[in-house]
Amino acid sequence: MRAAFDRVISFGYGAVCALRNLTVAVLLASGAAQAETVTIAAMGDSLTAGYGLPQGDGFVAQLQRWLQEQGANVTLVNAGVSGDTTAGGRSRVDWTLTPEVDAMIVALGGNDYLRGIDPAVSRANLDAILAAGDAAGVRMLLVGIEAGGNYGPAYKTAFDGIYTDLAAQYDLPLYPDFFDGLRAAAGSQDGIAPYMQADGIHPNAQGVATIVADIGPLILDLIDATRPPDATFAQ
Repeated sequence: MRAAFDRVISFGYGAVCALRNLTVAVLLASGAAQAETVTIAAMGDSLTAGYGLPQGDGFVAQLQRWLQEQGANVTLVNAGVSGDTTAGGRSRVDWTLTPEVDAMIVALGGNDYLRGIDPAVSRANLDAILAAGDAAGVRMLLVGIEAGGNYGPAYKTAFDGIYTDLAAQYDLPLYPDFFDGLRAAAGSQDGIAPYMQADGIHPNAQGVATIVADIGPLILDLIDATRPPDATFAQ
């Protein structure tokens, strides 16, 4: 009788240990899964903010859906402010880089160009933004904007060179122009009109979807570079 009782007690203890170990494993796996979620702040102007579009059709919302459809575990934060310049981005980068942010898309400069701001000023502001991101230890993707020729060839050369130079300086991936995907889809600059809103400056929902599909693979690379390696737990 005593032997049978001991066997019952022994079985019960083993079952409790197994259940405890299983519970710990599930909790650790759950924690690891949550830790793998990458939070990306998309810092930009009206192009990032989704100007003129329903909330679900803007750049950040469409990019979030596209990334999730690719299986990415990611949360995008819309840090786009309509009308913002590189100076505005510089003034708010520190409070954009909260502890939860793992990576940052920097897509500023369009309003600097439209206002004819000295490229040296825009360069200094973008440099400060990237330096802040670098100091915070976040991965970054720099998104450029190509200047037109209305301010002359010297301005265009100086402005366009900001992005290539800073990407090289900080060893960052560069998406050369926010509208590259539209030009690729349309075959030319003149052919992008169907992808644009009536103002000719901001993409419509179809245009945003085209941009997202083109830039999306670079964001997936950014996520992969940001995600920490799988943790190993002692047994």
